[in-house]
Amino acid sequence: MAFLSGLDISASGLTAERLRMDLVANNLANAYSTRSARGGVYRRQVPVFAAREGTGLGSWKRTGPSAFSGQGVEVVTIAEDPAPPRLVYDPGHPDARPDGYVEYPNVDVVTEMVDMMAASRAYQANLAAFTTSRDMAQWAVDLIRV
Repeated sequence: MAFLSGLDISASGLTAERLRMDLVANNLANAYSTRSARGGVYRRQVPVFAAREGTGLGSWKRTGPSAFSGQGVEVVTIAEDPAPPRLVYDPGHPDARPDGYVEYPNVDVVTEMVDMMAASRAYQANLAAFTTSRDMAQWAVDLIRV
C-alpha cells in the first residue's frame, strides 16, 4: 500500500463532489432559462461517477496488502436528465409556443437543494478522511524524528 494513497483517494472524492456542486449551481442558475446555446430549452445535468479500477477489498484479497492501492472515484460523464421540460401557460412570454405554453428546464429546485446538501456532506466526509490521512502521515514522520 502506498504511504499516501489515502490522500489521493480522498482528493479524487473532493474533486468529484466539487464537480457535482458545480453542476447543481449550473442547474439552479438555469432553472428558469427558456433558451440554451444549443437551441431549445436547457436540460438538467447530472454527473455519473464510477469507482476507479483496482478499488476495494476484492483487489486487496487478490493481490495482498503490499500491492493494494485504492484509486478513488472518477467522473465517467456528465449526462442530461431525460425528463421532459416543464410547461407553463404564459401566452405573453416571448418564447411561448402557439398554444401559449412556455417550456422551462426540467430543473426542480427542491431536488437540486437536496443534491447540494448531499454533495456538501460528501465533500466534508472526504475532507475529514483527507485530514486524518495527512495527520497519520505527519505522526509517522514525527515518530521517525524522535
